[in-house]
Amino acid sequence: MEELDVNVSSSEGFGIAEKIVLLTFISAVILMAILGNLLVMVAVCRDRQLRKIKTNYFIVSLAFADLLVSVLVMPFGAIELVQDNWIYGEMFCLVRTSLDVLLTTASILHLCCISLDRYYAICCQPLVYRNKMTPLRIAVMLGGCWVIPTFISFLPIMQGWNSIGIIDLIQQRQFNKASNSTYCIFMVNKPYAITCSVVAFYIPFLLMVLAYYRIYITAREHAHQIRVLQRAGTPADGRQHPPDQHSTHRMKTETKAAKTLCIIMGCFCLCWAPFFVTNIVDPFINYTVPGKLWTAFLWLGYINSGLNPFLYAFLNKSFRRAFLIILCCGDERYRRPSILGQTVPCSTTTINGSTHVLRH
Repeated sequence: MEELDVNVSSSEGFGIAEKIVLLTFISAVILMAILGNLLVMVAVCRDRQLRKIKTNYFIVSLAFADLLVSVLVMPFGAIELVQDNWIYGEMFCLVRTSLDVLLTTASILHLCCISLDRYYAICCQPLVYRNKMTPLRIAVMLGGCWVIPTFISFLPIMQGWNSIGIIDLIQQRQFNKASNSTYCIFMVNKPYAITCSVVAFYIPFLLMVLAYYRIYITAREHAHQIRVLQRAGTPADGRQHPPDQHSTHRMKTETKAAKTLCIIMGCFCLCWAPFFVTNIVDPFINYTVPGKLWTAFLWLGYINSGLNPFLYAFLNKSFRRAFLIILCCGDERYRRPSILGQTVPCSTTTINGSTHVLRH
């Protein structure tokens, strides 16, 4: 979710058929991102149970960042791509580019914070999680997700630090004399490319890999422990006692959480790795990466901003229920059963930040 560096337009324009396909695809991506992220924000605001889960504060803030990407960044990039011309002036080009870097970096940092939150929730004891993820710490982490990107977006871009040493090359690519077109070019020198890529992608990526690896190992250990309990020898009375329901449910929940986060991580890597690898390589090969390849990698990253809400919808039961309630206008079939209205004895337990009802 972060479009960092070289938003280089291709000098080769698109044909009519290509433009129609591009416009259809880009419109679908933008619409998916807007509606999906709005749905996530509305779901958390309306669902009291979702508001109780600490992770969802990060998810709402992430959805807000992705929504801004789809509203403030994607449309202007799409217009320039289809028209093969930038018509909004040099100053707005800088503002749009700064917003692009800011919002997509913020999106990636939110994903990193979510992975750390899940690490503490799944791999640590509940008391440790409560001590680590205090409201103050959550607020600081959320603030960092929005403040840190400003140091690699508005500050250096408005000061022109990214263009030191390559100004002549940028000016050459800003204008196409053959078609009399102007482009919003964002090219970066080697120091900026390395610094921004490390801050915006490689450090968060490393933290996410470490966190998800520990979550995966913990989930496997818990699964092994449950299997040992289930296969334990029968006691002296010859009867085999059923496995502890709470432990079994906890193991299943943690395993599913680990799988869900791994899928999200895989989508994140698929969407942003091509862009950031190319972003670092391009300055060292004299900016010879084709413009259309840059465009493809950039929009692959943008897709991530529309993909996360759908991952939550299909892989998270609580969100899926909340989405169905919203889309079906509050249909009672999708509401949680009332604990007070249960006809059989039951108790509640909180597992990985979600409240579950356990029947006896």
